[in-house]
Amino acid sequence: MPTDPAPDGRGEDRHDLAPGATVEELIRHRLSTALGGWRGSIETALPTVAFVVLWVWRKDLTVAIIGSVAVTVVLAVVRLVQRQSLQYVLSAVFPTAIAAFFALRSGKAEDAFLPGIIWNTVMLAVALVSVALRWPLVGFMVGAGDPRMADDPVGWHRDRGLVRVCQRLTLVLVGLFMVRLVIMVPLYLASQVALLGVAKVVLGWPLWLAGIGVMGLMLVKGHTPPELEVEPEGSAHSSPRGTL
Repeated sequence: MPTDPAPDGRGEDRHDLAPGATVEELIRHRLSTALGGWRGSIETALPTVAFVVLWVWRKDLTVAIIGSVAVTVVLAVVRLVQRQSLQYVLSAVFPTAIAAFFALRSGKAEDAFLPGIIWNTVMLAVALVSVALRWPLVGFMVGAGDPRMADDPVGWHRDRGLVRVCQRLTLVLVGLFMVRLVIMVPLYLASQVALLGVAKVVLGWPLWLAGIGVMGLMLVKGHTPPELEVEPEGSAHSSPRGTL
């Protein structure tokens, strides 16, 4: 299962992973950094909560958007004062700005949730295509988190065992994206703003956590050895190579 991220929400440093880790340990380590801890989760959810609460209370789109943006700004200022990473605040800033643009342009509160629906549709398509082409989406997450692949971010694809595991894990992501769309699209078409807000929060970090739990169960018994090697320092090519 994923290890507990650091209290500040930044998770473990990716270089803390032992070089001899198994494929499953490598993937667990990388996925554990994606949650951002409890604080990162709250920071990504609060702007949506503020938007929905103000919309239900005032029925004023402008007030709801201003409130949502204000919450995001406060979260960013707190992080800056504490000299901490803005990573998880920024993950809320851009969606909030895009959602505000969509809603203000149409004048409909439900359109604040349209960018999220579009994003999940795109990611569902990307995940499915990545599995079909045997370049699974989770593999890119693993490659970004493995210091051995710093000079060759797609070197993970030469590891057949890792590709097989990442194929299965990417199918879990496919399931997450589908659940979100199946629930949110009908609510959007019915203009159920309050329910859309609740669904966005519940289907955000909590659903992602559930997905990580499923992945963890899939990984907990695995002991697949990495099939990548790093050439000794000073060799002609320092990037990882496959052993196929």
